[in-house]
Amino acid sequence: MTKIYPYSEFPPRPDEQLNRRLTLVSDETDNNAALFQNDAAFDWMYPEHFQVISLKQWTPIAVARKAAEFLAEPGARVLDIGSGIGKFCLTAGYHYPGTSFHGVEQRQELVYFAEEARQYTGLENVGFINANITQLDFNQFDHFYFYNSFYENIDAENSIDDTIATSFSLYSYYTQYLYKVLAEKPSGTRLVTFHCFDDVIPLDYCLVNASYDTLLRMWIKR
Repeated sequence: MTKIYPYSEFPPRPDEQLNRRLTLVSDETDNNAALFQNDAAFDWMYPEHFQVISLKQWTPIAVARKAAEFLAEPGARVLDIGSGIGKFCLTAGYHYPGTSFHGVEQRQELVYFAEEARQYTGLENVGFINANITQLDFNQFDHFYFYNSFYENIDAENSIDDTIATSFSLYSYYTQYLYKVLAEKPSGTRLVTFHCFDDVIPLDYCLVNASYDTLLRMWIKR
């Protein structure tokens, strides 16, 4: 279910971790319950350096589940914008099998490990796309999750790695781009933001709920 676009700025690193393989779960047994109990159990699926930065970089299990509850509709296609190692999509897909969850991520290495985890969990309603968001057709998706993945363009100290340029103009460009494509979505479109500034949210999106000290916010387009 992984789709890799012809263009990629970030080819895989020659890292021995890329040769690591997880044992696939049986189709007949649900071994996923323990994985989705808490963040430590989930993060076990990934290399140690990803586990170390998990709290800062990836959506916590509890937050992902609450966000997915709002976004999940039978047959809907939900896009995670800047999906990283796939934590939101996998958690959401596990709890809401009637909805499909897709993540777009420009780092090919992260997509690799997200797909490896997807295969390990056996979740067929989850997929990952290796692309820049400007390459994506947003018309293919109904609802959206956004954990401010553009912020690392203006915060070099807390970046995942050194492959993303620090540039306020780039941050502004991506923010305006996302604002535009969200504004073009039809009435009823749902959006969940986490640790996100308002400059990415079109004015016709109504705030309908907030939690986690208002860091997690849920919107519906009028």
